[in-house]
Amino acid sequence: MVRNFIFLALVALAVTIYALIECARTRPSDVRSLPKTGWIAAIILLPLIGAGLWFWLGRPAASTYEKPNQARRQATGAPDDDPDFLRNLERQRRNQAREDDLRRKEAELEARERKIREEGKPRDEGGNPTGETPRHTK
Repeated sequence: MVRNFIFLALVALAVTIYALIECARTRPSDVRSLPKTGWIAAIILLPLIGAGLWFWLGRPAASTYEKPNQARRQATGAPDDDPDFLRNLERQRRNQAREDDLRRKEAELEARERKIREEGKPRDEGGNPTGETPRHTK
């Protein structure tokens, strides 16, 4: 029986200390029902009851806790969560694909031109390559 009492006393002490620390860390503008100093006094003077009342009536609403986290999450969020980053990434990917396609087409064109040069230039009726002026020797 004494062990159970000691265990319950330790749990009550832990809950009271947790409530006191949470109350002390909360911004005064976020505290509900009583001023912050009133909640600290209630938690100290009525250990288990004051802590319970703090969690039930004085603790800030859940949305107050989420606001700083949301701002921090947006500031330090992963880059793949940022729509601008993703849009820029997609634009870079498309530009790279266009450049690769252009390089491939230029290489094909060069290969065709080289093949035409190797096969020889088409000749006119006189046996001269087209586009060249015949040389007259005397």
